[in-house]
Amino acid sequence: MVRFTVLASGSKGNATVVSGSRTSILVDCGLSCRELFRRMKLAGEEPEALDAIVITHEHSDHVNGVVVTARKLGIPVYFTEATHRAWMRWLSPRRQMSYAQWLELCRKQAAERQAEADASTDEGEPEEAGDLAESRSHAEEVEQSVAAEVPQEATPEAPTRQQGPTWLPAVEYFQAGQPFAIGDIDLSPFTIPHDAADPVGFVLKAEGVRMGYATDLGYISPNVKAQLRGVDLLLLESNHDLEMLRDGPYPWAVKQRVLSRVGHLSNEATAEFLENGYDGQAAYVILAHLSENNNLPELARGTAERALSGRASLLANRLLLAAQHEFLSGIYF
Repeated sequence: MVRFTVLASGSKGNATVVSGSRTSILVDCGLSCRELFRRMKLAGEEPEALDAIVITHEHSDHVNGVVVTARKLGIPVYFTEATHRAWMRWLSPRRQMSYAQWLELCRKQAAERQAEADASTDEGEPEEAGDLAESRSHAEEVEQSVAAEVPQEATPEAPTRQQGPTWLPAVEYFQAGQPFAIGDIDLSPFTIPHDAADPVGFVLKAEGVRMGYATDLGYISPNVKAQLRGVDLLLLESNHDLEMLRDGPYPWAVKQRVLSRVGHLSNEATAEFLENGYDGQAAYVILAHLSENNNLPELARGTAERALSGRASLLANRLLLAAQHEFLSGIYF
């Protein structure tokens, strides 16, 4: 049996459980661990059954709970390498040092080296031994000062500090365009147009059931259209109503970002795809990532229903809406 359960979808957090007969994975982890577990239990999902977390991109509404959840369950997290590095930079901001601070640090290091050299001379060390000691001391001080002033990121392959903000039990890399498997779930990641380091959507396959997952994309590019053909379930963004966004409270710069080709899909753009670019084969179509400020569920639903009106079927295109504050009951195949 295959199960697809959307726990949350929107700008405040995204998380979806996909399960096959032997494997269960979490696609994105934008809820806190506590809230994630609460919703999973309400939806009939078992947190302890999760085998992995897969991340689409590093924006906070997709990764907020990943550290605590992965550590608590002891499971690996799958990223593209660029997404992982962007996420680590986000969690490990480097300290900025002014020119005056750098000069003071250099003066302090020089004074300490001179003091140690004087002490070595007073103790009667041979000149060569003293030079060697000074060289080693200087190297150690430089290493220590750099570590103190500019914290280093943990390497992705072997994190060494469990208490660090980016430490995870295990990290696995995948690449867009390169299918991979987690247990009995096959994943085909594909590039999507969004303003992140290396954002992806997925086609997930388990027991012959194909599920398309594509949110956070400014437009539906040809490669996205190609990937979303022949799916049994389609989860697709329907983020905003154009008039609500243009007349809404967001600053103009934010409106431009949302409307851009690396922003988010409008109801109208989603409907255009459903009418003209979609093959009509999915049993379920789920509208996702609806804006709470610039959209209404009835607007998103009405626009999509009109687009799908020519594809009326008892067996396909059942339209559902994923919400931010409550889970969508699991879909079974």
